[in-house]
Amino acid sequence: MRKSIATVCLSGTLTEKLTAASRAGFDGVEIFENDLLASPLAPEEIAARTTDLGLRIDLYQPMRDIEAVPEELFARNLRRARHKFELMRRLGADTVLVCSSVSPHAVDDDALAAEQLSRLADLARESGIRVAYEALAWGRHVSTYDHAWRIVRAADHPALGTCLDSFHILSRGSDPKGIEDIPGDKIFFLQLADAPLMAMDVLQWSRHYRCFPGQGGFDVAGLLRHVLDAGYDGPLSLEVFNDVFRQADAGRTALDGLRSLLALEENAGVLPLPAPVIPSGVAFAELATSDPEPVGELLTALGFTRSGRHHGKPVDLWEQGEARVLVNTATAGRRTDTTLAAVGLETTDPAASARRAEALLAPALPKHHGAQDVPLESIAAPDGTEVLFCATGRPELPDWTDDFAQTAEPPATAALTIDHLALTQPWHHFDEAVLFHRTVLGLSPHDTVELADPYGLFRSRALSASSDGPRLVLNLAPTPEDDGETRARHVAFAVDDIVSAVRRFRAAGAGLLRVPANYYDDLEARFDFREGELETYRELGILYDRDERGGEFRHCYTETVGHVFFEFVQRSGGYAGFGAANAPIRLAAQRR
Repeated sequence: MRKSIATVCLSGTLTEKLTAASRAGFDGVEIFENDLLASPLAPEEIAARTTDLGLRIDLYQPMRDIEAVPEELFARNLRRARHKFELMRRLGADTVLVCSSVSPHAVDDDALAAEQLSRLADLARESGIRVAYEALAWGRHVSTYDHAWRIVRAADHPALGTCLDSFHILSRGSDPKGIEDIPGDKIFFLQLADAPLMAMDVLQWSRHYRCFPGQGGFDVAGLLRHVLDAGYDGPLSLEVFNDVFRQADAGRTALDGLRSLLALEENAGVLPLPAPVIPSGVAFAELATSDPEPVGELLTALGFTRSGRHHGKPVDLWEQGEARVLVNTATAGRRTDTTLAAVGLETTDPAASARRAEALLAPALPKHHGAQDVPLESIAAPDGTEVLFCATGRPELPDWTDDFAQTAEPPATAALTIDHLALTQPWHHFDEAVLFHRTVLGLSPHDTVELADPYGLFRSRALSASSDGPRLVLNLAPTPEDDGETRARHVAFAVDDIVSAVRRFRAAGAGLLRVPANYYDDLEARFDFREGELETYRELGILYDRDERGGEFRHCYTETVGHVFFEFVQRSGGYAGFGAANAPIRLAAQRR
């Protein structure tokens, strides 16, 4: 299907927005009136620029407060419409969006609304223009799509149809099933947006918190299926009002928007894409550093063994049980603080994973393989983290561990796996990252959690493949200054007995995060513990959480090395969370 994007979704000048939409691969745009008014280009120049970029102007919007008003005011509205229709003729746009009125002068009279919209459509038809009438969720008298359709049906004008907007429909809790009762040729336009589920004024919700389909909590794919079942064959168009999008790079935002539409079409069953190959685990976490000594000392104290050395690159393999950490010193010679730079994901079909990523516009990274290297497919996540698709110990597939020559030290055999990875995101990439990992990797998002950082609000959202598959936690830095490049990320390892593990770590000299005594006083008030249990946690710096079903979570953290730290977790009773209640304690302790 044709794909379009409203210029209001993007940052920059109108010319910059058009260029971004074209480069991303969109077929058309909605011209938002404010963008045109602020442009130094004449309408004819904008039309020419749009054509040169391979775009079509699918919609001009919005025309506000037109219908169901006293005759004298409606006459002025028609005069305004005449000017706008002439402008649209110069632009080459043939469809205008008319929003349901929010004017205090509007009256609750459907017959009057239908009669005046019919007269407006008469005027529009003279200019070769169609009028798409949309119910704003906060419209004064018309606020639902079915009400707007009843007015359009009563007007019975060939140049008058309806515009359906997923946000206005789903934010009010309207049942989109009724869309199938609208003839497809009377649905003149479809605007798509998602949003996080929030309890707030719908106008503010709409103006600041919309996002692309797949980034929020609405069933946009279900709505699209109803629209297509009605017979709609026009473009799928994104209309998103979002404070972050309007400050972020327009090119990235446009590409993210197109990815969201591709995934939406797949979910709606109208576009076959390569099926997702759900990762079955984390093969390794790769740390990049110019100074491997502090990292090596910490890994050694935590029970890891340097078990291998890459045959052609300055990369060491550290292992303990099934947990693997690569330490890459390719940056030696220039100062690079230790950071979590790459993640290897276990997949049954690395090539299929790469095809899926390519279809969803994920940037493939150049391959720098030596003649003896195992070929690995890799892509870049929105925050720049390299994601590699791996197979470990599968005879039928190349094994990445074959690139490493075993050292004299045997690997440790303790039962250890990577439980989850936590990646702090730059403030303008958070929603993009959620959509990327959801669509490209096939991970399922959990609810968004907001945490109290000592210096701001910390937003977090986890994604996971299954109860025993890889888990990923995306954290949003509290302020633009904390852009995710300088804030710590961490790798969490699962252990069977965290008390014994922490005693070993401490005996080996590992630096563990110190937890305030006040935290344990609060735990005592909140939970019942076995005799001596809380005292052990207090002594060792172990944090604790319990869910509503009785599942338990015990965890502790190491001190930070560069921009990386490690977490050790013990889950029991089906606990599926990440100890979010303890995050403010951890953040405050790290600030100290």
